[in-house]
Amino acid sequence: MSRALWARYQEYLCVHEAIGLSVDPSRMKFGDGFFAELEPRMQAAFSAMDALERGAIANPDEQRMVGHYWLRAPGLAPEPALGAAVTAALDKIRRFVAEVHAGRVAGARGTFTQLLVVGIGGSALGPQLVAAALGGAADKLRPFFFDNTDPDGFDRTLGAVERGEGGLGRTLTIVISKSGGTKETRNGMLEAAAAYQRAGLDFARHAVAVTGEGSELDKVATAGGWLERFPMWDWVGGRTSELSAVGLLPAALQGVDIEAMLAGARDTDAITRRHDTRQNPAALLALLWHHAGGGRGARDMVILPYKDRLELMSRYLQQLVMESLGKERDLAGAVVHQGIAVYGNKGSTDQHAYVQQLREGVPNFFATFIEVLEDRAGAGASMAVEPGATAGDYLSGFLLGTRRALYENGRESITITMPRVDARQVGVLIALYERAVGLYASLVGINAYHQPGVEAGKKAAAAVLTLQAKVLGALAAAGGGMTAEALAETVGAPEEVETVFKVLEHLAANPDHAVRAERVAGQPFATRYARAAGK
Repeated sequence: MSRALWARYQEYLCVHEAIGLSVDPSRMKFGDGFFAELEPRMQAAFSAMDALERGAIANPDEQRMVGHYWLRAPGLAPEPALGAAVTAALDKIRRFVAEVHAGRVAGARGTFTQLLVVGIGGSALGPQLVAAALGGAADKLRPFFFDNTDPDGFDRTLGAVERGEGGLGRTLTIVISKSGGTKETRNGMLEAAAAYQRAGLDFARHAVAVTGEGSELDKVATAGGWLERFPMWDWVGGRTSELSAVGLLPAALQGVDIEAMLAGARDTDAITRRHDTRQNPAALLALLWHHAGGGRGARDMVILPYKDRLELMSRYLQQLVMESLGKERDLAGAVVHQGIAVYGNKGSTDQHAYVQQLREGVPNFFATFIEVLEDRAGAGASMAVEPGATAGDYLSGFLLGTRRALYENGRESITITMPRVDARQVGVLIALYERAVGLYASLVGINAYHQPGVEAGKKAAAAVLTLQAKVLGALAAAGGGMTAEALAETVGAPEEVETVFKVLEHLAANPDHAVRAERVAGQPFATRYARAAGK
């Protein structure tokens, strides 16, 4: 590469040895005046973040504060009671985990050896990221996840649990839902409880809740005599909840050093709280995202971690970034359709998947390489796979080569470098991206802390299930076969005939509601649907 590019690398590289992190923006093609031009807006973003951390209402839809930063620094909470609640929850996690690991809290068939986490969105993605990044053969409890409402997914996971050490009788289940009303999590809880019952086990003896005080789940856990309940607070959003009981409890049970995770996040917060833009890695990321997409999200963010342990990083960031930034309106109420699409794989797997398009196809993205210097945990030596080169040397070479190949063809990239993947560094990454998302949202004038689109989707799903109930009732009353169009008319929803058709096709494919389809060859919309008598 040219001496000029080396000089650019030296000028812009942001290094923070205290948190083991560097951010290299040199392969982003911003001009000389870019930082100066956006500096006033960046300072305003810093001020907005300061106000948020002091307890300003950041989610006006629900009149809520946003306080995930207090989870790793309770002393910074704006009210003593909030800080005390965080400290009490951490102490409770430590005590419970110690009891489980010592075998004083155990399953019906012995000491717990496995963990089933039931959640969705932030209640699953964060715990899954940490479990994959920091888990291994020495895990104290092996983790499994219900993270959807897919019956086949439940069966596959339960099959793996039963094949594991001790089966369900030695499996602790954590159900995570702030409101307790999230249907996917509720369904997973019911499926898990039924599985324990089929195995002749008392679910309550194996169950723990992480939920809001007084929620539906809190009431179920209390009435059922579950092992324990841990708090979720309305000032912590799901996508920023990994360093609350949502993520710390399963991580600690697995055997992860949660104190190191919290310390990494806390130290990163201290650095990214500073108003020195060029030396603030989160601010640097936010500005680079703004540059790449013109402040409108015009380019996708491709996450390329060159480390198997970080394979789930792109999925975690999909929610954190896209749910936070994907907004129809700005703070003034104007329609802006903001957002940054996120996808990714892992290096060097991605080189055999989609790097061909990244280098030569549509230039609608910018890449973020995550480089991990240590090849093996504990810095163990690696064998030579050919003279003078290890497998880790190849991995590093592929990263640097791909980075160069993209740049040579006009494709921009950021490189984040860290020494290793351990609990502290995972805490650093989580805090880095949480802050970057908040700062970017301020730069483009949107609210990062509400999610009206998610709520709209939930309402639409509820409407479909209400319609399904009407269709089933109409089928039961009819006694004979009816087409989708006839049923839509019967239930008073002729404009929803396509939805009725799709619902009927699903019902007919499964035995649960005793709906059968009488098909006419080559005429799918002439299919008549009927329901067995008494159903």
